[in-house]
Amino acid sequence: MKCPVNRLTLAIGLLAAATAVGPTVASAAPSDNATVNLIRLLVEQGVLKQDKADALIAQAEREAREVRAANSAAPIVAQAPAANGEVRVQYVPAVVRQQIRDEIKAEVMNTAKQENWAAPNTFPDWASRISFDGDLRLRGESRYYADNNSDRITDFAKLNEKGPFDVNPDSSSDLPPLLNTREDRTSILRLRARFGLKAQLAEDWVAGIRVATGSNDNPVSTTQNLGGGFGKKDIWLDQGYVSWTPSERLTLTGGRIANPFMSTDILYSHDLNFDGLAALFDQPVNRAVSVFGTVGAFPVQYSDDAATSNGFDKEGSENKWLYGAQVGAKWAINDHHRIKGAAAYYRFDDIAGERSSTCSPWDGEPACDTDETRPTFMQKGNTLFQLRNNTQNPALGDNTPDPQFVGIASEFELLDLNLVWDADLPADFKLRTQANYIHNLAYDEGDMRKRSAGKFVNNVDESGNLKSGGDAWMLQFTLGNALEMRKAGDWNLFAGYKRIEPDAVPDGFNDSSFHLGGTNAKGYILGANYGLADNVYATARWLSSEAVYGAPFDIDVLQLEVNTRF
Repeated sequence: MKCPVNRLTLAIGLLAAATAVGPTVASAAPSDNATVNLIRLLVEQGVLKQDKADALIAQAEREAREVRAANSAAPIVAQAPAANGEVRVQYVPAVVRQQIRDEIKAEVMNTAKQENWAAPNTFPDWASRISFDGDLRLRGESRYYADNNSDRITDFAKLNEKGPFDVNPDSSSDLPPLLNTREDRTSILRLRARFGLKAQLAEDWVAGIRVATGSNDNPVSTTQNLGGGFGKKDIWLDQGYVSWTPSERLTLTGGRIANPFMSTDILYSHDLNFDGLAALFDQPVNRAVSVFGTVGAFPVQYSDDAATSNGFDKEGSENKWLYGAQVGAKWAINDHHRIKGAAAYYRFDDIAGERSSTCSPWDGEPACDTDETRPTFMQKGNTLFQLRNNTQNPALGDNTPDPQFVGIASEFELLDLNLVWDADLPADFKLRTQANYIHNLAYDEGDMRKRSAGKFVNNVDESGNLKSGGDAWMLQFTLGNALEMRKAGDWNLFAGYKRIEPDAVPDGFNDSSFHLGGTNAKGYILGANYGLADNVYATARWLSSEAVYGAPFDIDVLQLEVNTRF
């Protein structure tokens, strides 16, 4: 075995002299005891094995004797004989002593790693390239509905899921699926648990997997109700991706990935992950300013190859995609003020529904040719219309059943503007001001009426006038001694207001707590966070909302949480 004893011994001799002497020392010889003590300390800390240490000590003592015999001085310590026979050593500053320590440690550890003799309890190489993280949230939730809410608000998501539903009152006496709008739901105990693994495959390649709870496969929430007869809870694949970083400024990632855009939950839920590909860049301009951006393509829904499984005619491909591009900047104005802003453009291709050609389910046709244009997942709020252009049975006339699915009436091309301003205030207070404005550039009432052939099923008044809009905005303030909960005693208060018009954003992707998800909602949020321990904090949140247009529909939600992360 090769040991770096020559340079090590000389450096340790200097270190001993530098730490043990002031302007005057009693002996001119190097301190062998300091060398031995340091080697023994490395043994105690598990850096050296005992047998290797014994060899080093023996060789160090032998070299010390040779040095004394040759009457040589320490190589970098200047010595001058005094009149009384003592040796004076120049003072070595603390920074130099620390540098010597670091160099000794680095040299020993480098040799130890190369020759595999220093760390008896090391893990295999693959283990050092894998890391884990996760979080768990326990939530108590109560939902309160106003007594004057309309009790005739259709649950169109369930209608599409269970349908088609016969909407002809002359042939069906059944009511469509209806939302609960008046009966409170209190003390619902809910759980969210997520666990992730990240593997460093190579210097610039990373793969990751994360699993999470969830009552179903909906994209906007991984929270699951407890109860259900103590039955086991479902686990879903929440993320699965591969990332390549060809330079420190650019990352390419694909799979099921975390939201790569700067956004708020009026557009994308915090639990939402994206399926697809994204490129992210971050480039400093100077010490105070940097620019960043993201471009991506994400398949929202593939058409079913066998939509009419028992029919001869198959449907053409009408795949739905989301394309996004964002550019932004971060500016450290000074030591106490920081701004981050971004502008994004999102285009949802083929997300709107299509009115079918004439269709005759009464004559045995298994489906209509635009059934697959209904959304895969929806919450509530977007303007909807009947997809099927069903014909009448000549034998039944007006009593012919009219089974229907519904589709989204508007296209969506979104301009999304975001701004976050963090300020450090006196008395260790911190203030965050966050604003978000979204405008649907594709919102056009004329196009919606043409697309739907006037067959709207919601967001219209008694005269058939459309009651909708294409704008959404949010403003929120957070004040406390910390903006992110990390340590025990961290706290903040937050308050905000949201307004989301019915067709400002697709209703299937935003926060599922405010107004219990979707669009056509406005209201405020109040809450507080407090750090109970490191990586454990409590949250209290009150969300009060009402419908922007249409029938009365007020919902208040109380959430009390304990959040943990590891």
